[in-house]
Amino acid sequence: MNLFDAHSIVSDLGLIGILAIIFAETGLLVGLAFPGDSLLFLAGVAASGSGAAILGDAHLSTPALFIGAPIAAITGAQVGHWFGHRYGRKLFDRPDGRVFNHQKVAATEKWLRKYGPGKAIVLARFVPFIRTLLNPMCGVIGMSAKKFFLWNVVGAIIWTQLVIGLGFILGEKLEGSVDAYILPIVGLIVLISLLPVIAELFREWQTRKHHK
Repeated sequence: MNLFDAHSIVSDLGLIGILAIIFAETGLLVGLAFPGDSLLFLAGVAASGSGAAILGDAHLSTPALFIGAPIAAITGAQVGHWFGHRYGRKLFDRPDGRVFNHQKVAATEKWLRKYGPGKAIVLARFVPFIRTLLNPMCGVIGMSAKKFFLWNVVGAIIWTQLVIGLGFILGEKLEGSVDAYILPIVGLIVLISLLPVIAELFREWQTRKHHK
């Protein structure tokens, strides 16, 4: 079993493992290395008519997955926000912090100013690493729990239902012939999810280039 491989998580851990990883990825710093989009997509496929191709005789419960995934994502993000609000400043005060530091606080504030709190939290769901770090950072910079909860719920529902839904629809269309399509599609999903990060890094590079 490999906790960093979406296929292994779905096949070996089933629904409970999927929900636990979603919670950890959105609420705990250890979740930075976990698969997010690819896990949701494969879970959707496993809950469809192609489930047997991935899980053998087992099959994910479709209602349980569609209901449980957003709950796990919402709960994880709330834990992350609480953690950042309660303990974040102590971590950021450490100049040699590897995960949290003042540069990341500034980057988060810039992200929030650029998109506004609602759009920033929703968009962050689709960006690896940012969806893990933004939640505690929102607590660190003092975003109210009420405002965070509102947009956390919206973002979690859109993210989980969209990505799981895509996997489910594909699985229903392809049925048992899904194996040949999984890796290319998962790779495409990961690439698309990284595009905002790549675009932001390119803009930062362009800005620094013009200021030299």
